[in-house]
Amino acid sequence: MEDSKLNIAFFGSSIVSAYWNGAATYYRGIVKALHKMGHKVTFYEPDIIDRQKHRDIEDPDWCEVYVYPQDKVTLRALLRKAHEEADIIIKASGVGIFDSFLEKEVALMKENDNLIVFWDVDAPATLDRIEKDKNDPFLELIPQYDLVLTYGGGQPVIDAYTKRGARQCIPIYNALDISTHYTVEHEPRFEGSLAFLGNRLPDREKRVEEFFIQPALNLPHLKFLLGGSGWESKSLPENVSYLGHIYTKDHNAFNSTPTAVLNISRDSMAKYGFSPATRVFEAAGAAACIITDYWEGIEMFFEPGKEIIVAKDGEDVENILKALTPAMAKKIGEAAYRRVLDEHTYQHRAQLLESVISKKNCALN
Repeated sequence: MEDSKLNIAFFGSSIVSAYWNGAATYYRGIVKALHKMGHKVTFYEPDIIDRQKHRDIEDPDWCEVYVYPQDKVTLRALLRKAHEEADIIIKASGVGIFDSFLEKEVALMKENDNLIVFWDVDAPATLDRIEKDKNDPFLELIPQYDLVLTYGGGQPVIDAYTKRGARQCIPIYNALDISTHYTVEHEPRFEGSLAFLGNRLPDREKRVEEFFIQPALNLPHLKFLLGGSGWESKSLPENVSYLGHIYTKDHNAFNSTPTAVLNISRDSMAKYGFSPATRVFEAAGAAACIITDYWEGIEMFFEPGKEIIVAKDGEDVENILKALTPAMAKKIGEAAYRRVLDEHTYQHRAQLLESVISKKNCALN
């Protein structure tokens, strides 16, 4: 394994489609940055839940993409290809089909000259799952991986994985992809006081009701914007415009146009903390004024009150919106933008990943 140019195989949900796939932006940012460093990444993703019909991008020039059908015969062939070619083989959580099969097969690919990595893009959900089910087959596989990487979670997640036998656990946090997310001109269809973008998920819905829907009910003179899949059947106040799935190409306008953008953590993410959502960095890249619910560790990424506004509940959101002027929002958004450029781009994350891989490689050799 040569550090100068690594061949990396990545089994994940999807890198070409963000449809019901919040990890797409994360994957793209990391992989693009690795490509710029000279590494080759091959991304293997399944053709499920109409993701290929809702692509955001064509096959990129910064990684090779294999879309496989829902059968294990094809998948086994691709696993053999990855085993033969790759220096590093990564199994991400939440692929969406054959996850248990992939976790086991990738773990079995361990050789003296390769690295086997489990990359957990939803560590709180994974850890909650294995805590509830002591017979979960993944428990026995954790110690077999050279490295566990996580989308977030900080020390609580590191401790939880170490307790379960992980050789090493390192968070690789979300970040800004400066080539994709940036400030654009305001777009009339996204004008409003507060915008929220997120799919309808069971462990987020109550928080959306508290931090977004109730404030909209109580502030009928303001316009609210809701983007994301699954909200069609949700009863919404008249001043909430439901926009459905927002394609990646429209994220910059969605973030740049309204007075403020809301971040709402899922229950599991809020529980473990240290888990800034991908959309936080997307919004900061567009110099948006971000209002977020509180989660432990936020100070690692943004300074509350200066670079981001923290709301402890829905009433806080209402009071913030009542006091927030366009000038104040602009100042906070610009401060967030400067912070992410200085510390939180995917180039920063890829450099950390490269250093971790290098140290692992030295230890193996």
